[in-house]
Amino acid sequence: MDRSRAVSFTLVALAGFGISGCGKQEPPAEAKQAAAAPGISELVVKIGHVAPLTGNIAHLGKDNENGARLAVEEINAKGVVIAGKKLKIELVGEDDQADPKTGTVVAQKLVDAKVNGVVGHLNSGTTIPASKIYADAGVPQISPSATNPTYTQQGFKTAFRVMANDVQQGKVLGNFVARNLGAKTVAIIDDRTAYGQGLADEVAKAAQAGGAKIVAREFTRNDATDFRAILTKIKGEKPDAVFYGGMDAQAGPMAKQMRQLGIKARFMSGDGACTPEFMKLAGEAAEGFYCTQAGLPLERMTDKTFADRYRKRFNAEVQIYSPYSYDAVGVLVDAMKRANSVDPAKYISELPKTSYSGLTGRVAFDEKGDVKNGAITLYETKQGKLNVLEVVGGSTDTPAAQAARK
Repeated sequence: MDRSRAVSFTLVALAGFGISGCGKQEPPAEAKQAAAAPGISELVVKIGHVAPLTGNIAHLGKDNENGARLAVEEINAKGVVIAGKKLKIELVGEDDQADPKTGTVVAQKLVDAKVNGVVGHLNSGTTIPASKIYADAGVPQISPSATNPTYTQQGFKTAFRVMANDVQQGKVLGNFVARNLGAKTVAIIDDRTAYGQGLADEVAKAAQAGGAKIVAREFTRNDATDFRAILTKIKGEKPDAVFYGGMDAQAGPMAKQMRQLGIKARFMSGDGACTPEFMKLAGEAAEGFYCTQAGLPLERMTDKTFADRYRKRFNAEVQIYSPYSYDAVGVLVDAMKRANSVDPAKYISELPKTSYSGLTGRVAFDEKGDVKNGAITLYETKQGKLNVLEVVGGSTDTPAAQAARK
């Protein structure tokens, strides 16, 4: 997703922190020994996490970080042993403010801290430039939420993602608007981020392939709040549907302003706006909104207790991506276990072989690092709730596999 998945989140203002050279990283220390339990020492591993923790989508960034943190705490509690030592994971969280430049700064900061792997970034617009930093350093990176196809098309052996990409998501949205809704004319708005514009392009292609005509193509910014000028132009085209490529912070006010201007078109968006926060921001205008999430519905994931554990630990509800950041941590640790090493140079070769029984289903990667058979879920808002209309694709586990994971 984006401030480049349209967005903004930070724990620390990083003013003055320069990007240093991106040469090969020295391997992280395999072990810092500490008294853990009688007869066994600790193997301390640093896993970085990056998302916007400040700004208008900080709620999504914190959700991502919470998912990773819960995974770390639960893995530490299990007493996983690698190379004869008890694994102790430290989560190193950074705020990229959904800003591409800041994203590269914090990526270099994590490399300099000798992290053993990275979960993130949240937005496509920060994930893509940061991926070069991690690739040069040989640090494995798994994004739980960046859906722009470019991320895994760069040829980096360090780049993976655990949810479907925007080609898949755009096709589902475009097909739905043209075929299921029967829209003959569609207006498209995007926020000019890597996520928003990329998804909008895919929706436009699929809608046109389904027989719909794109009657308007407008753009805004990912920090805008007033869309009346754009919407007034679109109103004159009398579209059957309006699609917005961007985040919930803009989609909520946009839905309200559409209603105020008397625009009767169906309103749609992708995963960046398919959140509880959108419904809060849109109020009554959220009714009848259509959106997709690049993943399975929470209630259809393999572990039905995740939402309760998350709520108990963080006193908050799952937003959208935390199950995927949870699984991203699990995938990294699974590769370390199979390699019997936490050294990125040694365990990275295990990541392409992954067949991990995760919360979000069976995680396996194709030759580019994209998750195989990623699910897309289509929702409609009714009476203040996101209701599942259809699930396309996805991989689930057998009861035996679920039991083995626990």
